[in-house]
Amino acid sequence: MQQLIEFITNHIILFSALVVVLVLLVQNLLAGMGGKSSVTPLQATQLINREDAVVVDVRPIADFNNGHIVNAINIPSTALKNQISVVTKHKGKPIIVACRSGAQSAAACKVLRNAGIEPVYNLQGGMLAWQNDSLPISKK
Repeated sequence: MQQLIEFITNHIILFSALVVVLVLLVQNLLAGMGGKSSVTPLQATQLINREDAVVVDVRPIADFNNGHIVNAINIPSTALKNQISVVTKHKGKPIIVACRSGAQSAAACKVLRNAGIEPVYNLQGGMLAWQNDSLPISKK
């Protein structure tokens, strides 16, 4: 124990960096779990099939046209705040928000929740995970 205390006092910057990295890792781990606020592609298909969930794709229109979840609504993340009314029409149904990898959709979920829309789920891994699971996409 004495050696650990001596190491910390001699290398305070190194130890501080270690603490910061550990805190960020734990925060990332907790955010990645997502709890009820995120769903895997398999859970998303169950919500779509069983509860008539609505998929909102927040990718740019060009990416959306290259392939999207069947019956998804495209509202680019840059226009989401101005087009909340499109999503509000589906209030009461589960809303699944998708993007390319799951990062932009997490921010979009927060925007929708702040607008009073619930339940809202983030598609973990986004369209990349959807396609990796060989789930159907549409180009219509």
